[in-house]
Amino acid sequence: MSRYINRKILVNASKYYEPLRKKRGVKMIEQYETVMLKYPTVSERAKLITNTHIWKYGDRYYKLAHQYYGDSTLWWIIAWYNAKPTEVDISIGDVIRIPLNVEKALRVLGY
Repeated sequence: MSRYINRKILVNASKYYEPLRKKRGVKMIEQYETVMLKYPTVSERAKLITNTHIWKYGDRYYKLAHQYYGDSTLWWIIAWYNAKPTEVDISIGDVIRIPLNVEKALRVLGY
């Protein structure tokens, strides 16, 4: 499932993007609206079954998503659930939680 489902597409004709538009040979650029994610509350977290993972050298969100969900494009669910948007925000030895039921996690997110 794409994280862009039901997201508004904006037409960007800003002067800031003028060099990029010229380079691409287009008059405007379509972009997805930035989504403001809400992180799950304690009570919402309690309703989700998760697995504990200790972050180690070589770990990547997309690898964990593939391992647990069979779909590496769902990496963002793990990042969102742990309120750590990128792998740079995690140190070796940190404990992260991986929601095991993707559908329930998406409902908490509002999908």
